[in-house]
Amino acid sequence: MASKRTALIVGAGIGGLSAALALRQAGWHVRLFERAATARELGFGLLVAPNAIAALRELGVAETVLARGFAPNRGELRRMDGTVLKRAEFPPPEVLGGPTVVALRPALYGALLDAVGPDAIALRSEVTGYSATDDRVLLQTAGGATAEGDLLVGADGIGSVVRRTLHPTEPPPRPCGIVTVRGTVSGAAHLLGGLSGIFYLGPGVESFLVRASDTGIYWMLSLARGVAPAGTRDPAAVVAHLAPRFEPAFRAVTSATEELRCDELVDRDPLPYWGVGRVTLLGDAAHPMLPHTGQGAAQAIVDAVSLGRALGGDVDVDEALRSHEHVRRRRTAALVAQGRRTARIMRTTNPIACRVREVAVRLMPVSLFVRVYARLNRRAGTDVRRAA
Repeated sequence: MASKRTALIVGAGIGGLSAALALRQAGWHVRLFERAATARELGFGLLVAPNAIAALRELGVAETVLARGFAPNRGELRRMDGTVLKRAEFPPPEVLGGPTVVALRPALYGALLDAVGPDAIALRSEVTGYSATDDRVLLQTAGGATAEGDLLVGADGIGSVVRRTLHPTEPPPRPCGIVTVRGTVSGAAHLLGGLSGIFYLGPGVESFLVRASDTGIYWMLSLARGVAPAGTRDPAAVVAHLAPRFEPAFRAVTSATEELRCDELVDRDPLPYWGVGRVTLLGDAAHPMLPHTGQGAAQAIVDAVSLGRALGGDVDVDEALRSHEHVRRRRTAALVAQGRRTARIMRTTNPIACRVREVAVRLMPVSLFVRVYARLNRRAGTDVRRAA
């Protein structure tokens, strides 16, 4: 019996673990290389949309994630002072094309890690480069170790070493002019007053508080660069600068949060190609996008399922990779563009534009939001062509 082909995966985040599961299901032996000393997911919360749930179901972990997350049912859009602009009930799964939950990132990551198993991950293994022949790939690490395989998947995030090797002249990530602070707090769901979430809009400001578990809240505050306090990226200082402009519910949740993180949002222009030969990219290494799409982690998982489908059975690996990449590049490029458009609207400080935005939101029927959300999930889903 022929030995299994080996896939080397750089990065053991959500995308890397998803790729490991998908490729293992397709008959590959997988090895993951992670530079961190422990296998854990950094970050706070995320929306797990129907297309992501469908992909997770193919990987066998959807039910675990659904059980650990929170399915939203109703929310409000408010001004920063608490004035309600819109109330909405979250539609049932059959309207949206499947269930949607908000989850803490460690809950999703833990489900994937349990399914992959820690023995497949080499920790403290910082990949520094690779070389490739027509049918083999050789990986090098900072410690001098090497690994050889039949496939290399770069799932190593926005600063990807694999991407940099493929595209050495590419410019650095592109700032979008928004600074964000994120946090989670447990035992605070009662502060939402029975709502699943509250979304706030203001000049150069957007924020949300949303339940992400039975008792926990995930929240984010986004500020246009000119609205954020100058000279600091201390998350507590950023929140303290804006908190007096918010209603009591926002102040209560954020003041109860102990762990915060501040980031300047960035993305990258779509690439002309993701891979060469037996090398490909996945997730943020291939298509980092702004959080305004609600699809960052989802698209990494969808990438993984698409990759596993393409490489199942007796296929020509090079041809299968290029076919998979062709479909996924087109779809993710559209999401990157959508995220940029939404970010421009949300970060505006122009008084007239802010007023028009507010009026549009108040007048737009909830059914239209639902149709747009459902259409986005269909377009960003897993119905990819299988490589011949």
